[in-house]
Amino acid sequence: MYIAMNRFKVVPGSEDAFEQVWKSRDTHLQQVPGFVEFHLLRGPQKEDHVLYSSHTVWASQQAFEAWTQSEAFRAAHRSAGNNRPLYLGHPEFEGFEVIQTIGK
Repeated sequence: MYIAMNRFKVVPGSEDAFEQVWKSRDTHLQQVPGFVEFHLLRGPQKEDHVLYSSHTVWASQQAFEAWTQSEAFRAAHRSAGNNRPLYLGHPEFEGFEVIQTIGK
Protein backbone atom coordinates (compact mmCIF):
# COMPACT_ATOMS: atom_id res chain seq x y z
CA MET A 1 0.00 0.00 0.00
CA TYR A 2 0.93 3.64 -0.46
CA ILE A 3 -0.26 6.71 1.45
CA ALA A 4 -0.25 10.12 -0.25
CA MET A 5 -0.67 13.21 1.92
CA ASN A 6 -0.86 16.92 1.25
CA ARG A 7 -0.49 19.35 4.16
CA PHE A 8 -2.32 22.67 4.04
CA LYS A 9 -1.76 25.65 6.33
CA VAL A 10 -5.23 27.19 6.45
CA VAL A 11 -5.66 30.85 7.37
CA PRO A 12 -7.44 31.18 10.76
CA GLY A 13 -11.10 31.93 10.18
CA SER A 14 -11.12 30.06 6.85
CA GLU A 15 -11.53 26.57 8.29
CA ASP A 16 -15.25 26.22 7.46
CA ALA A 17 -14.76 27.44 3.89
CA PHE A 18 -11.75 25.12 3.39
CA GLU A 19 -13.66 22.10 4.73
CA GLN A 20 -16.70 22.92 2.58
CA VAL A 21 -14.52 22.99 -0.56
CA TRP A 22 -13.38 19.44 0.19
CA LYS A 23 -16.79 18.12 1.29
CA SER A 24 -18.60 19.48 -1.77
CA ARG A 25 -16.16 18.61 -4.56
CA ASP A 26 -16.37 15.58 -6.81
CA THR A 27 -13.10 13.76 -6.17
CA HIS A 28 -13.58 11.22 -8.99
CA LEU A 29 -11.71 8.73 -6.77
CA GLN A 30 -14.29 5.94 -6.48
CA GLN A 31 -13.74 4.75 -10.05
CA VAL A 32 -9.93 5.04 -10.00
CA PRO A 33 -8.09 1.68 -10.06
CA GLY A 34 -6.06 1.12 -6.90
CA PHE A 35 -7.86 3.74 -4.77
CA VAL A 36 -8.60 2.45 -1.25
CA GLU A 37 -9.82 5.40 0.87
CA PHE A 38 -9.62 9.14 1.53
CA HIS A 39 -9.49 11.19 4.73
CA LEU A 40 -9.43 14.94 5.33
CA LEU A 41 -7.63 15.58 8.62
CA ARG A 42 -7.70 18.68 10.79
CA GLY A 43 -4.63 19.14 12.94
CA PRO A 44 -3.37 21.63 15.49
CA GLN A 45 -3.99 25.35 15.41
CA LYS A 46 -0.90 27.54 15.38
CA GLU A 47 -0.67 31.30 15.65
CA ASP A 48 -0.87 31.90 11.88
CA HIS A 49 -2.64 28.77 10.56
CA VAL A 50 -4.61 25.59 11.20
CA LEU A 51 -2.92 22.48 9.83
CA TYR A 52 -4.96 20.18 7.56
CA SER A 53 -3.94 17.12 5.60
CA SER A 54 -5.59 15.24 2.76
CA HIS A 55 -4.73 11.56 3.15
CA THR A 56 -5.35 8.96 0.44
CA VAL A 57 -4.58 5.27 0.66
CA TRP A 58 -3.69 3.43 -2.54
CA ALA A 59 -3.06 -0.21 -3.41
CA SER A 60 0.43 0.80 -4.61
CA GLN A 61 2.60 3.78 -5.45
CA GLN A 62 2.10 2.92 -9.12
CA ALA A 63 -1.69 3.21 -8.72
CA PHE A 64 -1.27 6.65 -7.12
CA GLU A 65 1.11 7.83 -9.85
CA ALA A 66 -1.26 6.57 -12.56
CA TRP A 67 -4.05 8.59 -10.96
CA THR A 68 -1.92 11.77 -11.02
CA GLN A 69 -1.62 11.35 -14.80
CA SER A 70 -5.33 10.64 -15.35
CA GLU A 71 -8.29 12.68 -16.56
CA ALA A 72 -9.94 11.97 -13.18
CA PHE A 73 -7.06 13.77 -11.44
CA ARG A 74 -7.32 16.77 -13.77
CA ALA A 75 -11.09 16.94 -13.23
CA ALA A 76 -10.76 16.72 -9.44
CA HIS A 77 -8.18 19.53 -9.34
CA ARG A 78 -9.60 21.73 -12.08
CA SER A 79 -10.64 24.60 -9.78
CA ALA A 80 -8.07 24.10 -7.01
CA GLY A 81 -6.35 27.42 -7.75
CA ASN A 82 -9.54 29.30 -6.85
CA ASN A 83 -9.07 28.32 -3.20
CA ARG A 84 -5.52 29.59 -2.66
CA PRO A 85 -6.64 32.54 -0.49
CA LEU A 86 -7.77 30.00 2.12
CA TYR A 87 -4.27 28.73 2.87
CA LEU A 88 -0.69 29.92 3.26
CA GLY A 89 1.75 28.87 0.54
CA HIS A 90 1.54 25.71 -1.52
CA PRO A 91 0.40 22.36 -0.12
CA GLU A 92 3.28 20.14 0.99
CA PHE A 93 3.17 16.65 -0.53
CA GLU A 94 4.40 13.60 1.37
CA GLY A 95 4.25 10.05 0.02
CA PHE A 96 4.74 6.95 2.13
CA GLU A 97 5.18 3.28 1.30
CA VAL A 98 3.36 1.20 3.92
CA ILE A 99 5.85 -1.09 5.66
CA GLN A 100 3.62 -2.57 8.35
CA THR A 101 -0.11 -2.66 9.04
CA ILE A 102 -1.67 -4.01 12.22
CA GLY A 103 -5.39 -4.65 12.11
CA LYS A 104 -7.92 -4.91 14.89
